[in-house]
Amino acid sequence: MRIVVIGATSAIAEHCCRVWVQRTACDLLLVARDASKAERVAQDLKVRSPTSTVEVATLDFLDATAIGRLAERAAASTPVDIVLIAHGSLPEQRLAEADLALCRSTVEVNAVSPALFAEAFAAQLAKAGRGTLAIIGSVAGDRGRKANYIYGAAKGFIERYAEGLQHRFAGGPVAVVLIKPGPTDTPMTATVKARGGRPAPVEEVAQTIVRGIDAKWPSFYVPARWGMIMLVVRNLPRVVFNRLNI
Repeated sequence: MRIVVIGATSAIAEHCCRVWVQRTACDLLLVARDASKAERVAQDLKVRSPTSTVEVATLDFLDATAIGRLAERAAASTPVDIVLIAHGSLPEQRLAEADLALCRSTVEVNAVSPALFAEAFAAQLAKAGRGTLAIIGSVAGDRGRKANYIYGAAKGFIERYAEGLQHRFAGGPVAVVLIKPGPTDTPMTATVKARGGRPAPVEEVAQTIVRGIDAKWPSFYVPARWGMIMLVVRNLPRVVFNRLNI
């Protein structure tokens, strides 16, 4: 099974890779910005699955030309079965409000970059007539909230974008999967844990993500309880919502 993982050094992506290689031998391409971190992930996966092939590629995640070339190279010899786009960043909202450069980078990393990778690989999957493109969004994209509206707006873009891709490929052999995690126990959510939150174990989240990709679920929350939570949040009347400190 040929799998390309974008943002392979993220905790969720790394644990998804562990699930895949522990299940069967895989041909993995780990795409990251930091070569040393990616190599550490690759070595760990090779130890866990000596029969798997693990390659590493690094590039600028906002370089459209480099992203297009990477997608072409990744699919050149063997058709890609799964592409997982998993990168992102979660800055403190108040810092992003005060720093326009951080605001811009938050939108670029969480919206622009994933869309560039998705378009590049969607073209390759369409050419091959097969494959699954999975994109990690967030529950934060369901409704703008003062606690994280810059990050949430970027993730909201990802949801609309994924819906458009699903419409584009509807009825065909290419599947598009949108994954919407709630807070997960990773370095990215360290501040959530510090404030007393109880993020979901990353191992459990990864298991659910792999299961959802296998089943080609169009969109799903993980853990599943976030589906009900966000249903309530999305439908709160504005007069009630505006009183909440969320």
